[in-house]
Amino acid sequence: MDLTAYFRSVLEQDTSAVVLCNLAHEIIYMNPSAVARYARYGGAALLGKSLMDCHSPQARDRIEQVTAWFAESESHNRIYTFRNEKENKDVYMVALRDESGALIGYYEKHEYRSREAAPLYDFRE
Repeated sequence: MDLTAYFRSVLEQDTSAVVLCNLAHEIIYMNPSAVARYARYGGAALLGKSLMDCHSPQARDRIEQVTAWFAESESHNRIYTFRNEKENKDVYMVALRDESGALIGYYEKHEYRSREAAPLYDFRE
């Protein structure tokens, strides 16, 4: 069974921004939430561009440190990178690996800490 459509749907429906990068730091995928979140920086036009162009020299060094750490061990897969108090979220970098466990890229994961405000099972659109 090809799970590609299922995985894509998971990412497309996520309300958090999801930006996938390869090991050359090129942006290879942005979900709709990421396109909207980064619209002022170009949105979907960022696809194929270097993530490093969007960051300060200090942040670029940290990204390089994290990807090197990911490459050291298959058990190195997630690291806490930032706390955004304004949005009440924690930010992580997460390793992407192929079936053999080889590192193929990474993404940034946003975890919001606020309690959900929507009513349970609210079927209205």
